[in-house]
Amino acid sequence: MALYTKKGDSGTTGTFGCDQRISKSSAIAEALGTLDEINSFLGICKIKSDVTSYMLQVTRVSDIANGVQQNLFIIQAELAGADKTIAKDKVEEVEKIIDGIEKELPPIKTFFVSGGTELAATFDFARTLARRAERRVVEVSENGDRKVGEHTLAYLNRLSSLLYALARLSNHEAGITEEKPEYK
Repeated sequence: MALYTKKGDSGTTGTFGCDQRISKSSAIAEALGTLDEINSFLGICKIKSDVTSYMLQVTRVSDIANGVQQNLFIIQAELAGADKTIAKDKVEEVEKIIDGIEKELPPIKTFFVSGGTELAATFDFARTLARRAERRVVEVSENGDRKVGEHTLAYLNRLSSLLYALARLSNHEAGITEEKPEYK
């Protein structure tokens, strides 16, 4: 199979199980591209986080990132028209990880300035990409362009919370105090 087909040269793309081509500027193509963007960036998070967290009971943060990447492929397939969708247990799994992290961190009383460690900043950037992907999938759902599974939007919403928790955890484990915005 060739790396290029020339079929998209006119600005259209195909999706699963559909002979019809869609515009690369459509809401579906935009959502798929944004999901691909967060998935790719999580690859960077994964290689930078090849550490073991005691707070997660010897769960490797890179394994968490890899699990999210696998789930994003399910969501991409769903939006492309495949008979795939995120199950409720995937949402619950993310919630369990977030809950475990939150038990070990100081409570949130304000926003925090991104940064601290390189890994925390990387997870913070991933969080912003995840929020954009969520907005794009919501648009597809609201427009009625694709039926989105019952748990897909919940998963995407929890994903940004997970990435925020991982950013905070990265700073906490490095002994970095989170910086509050000064608003002045």
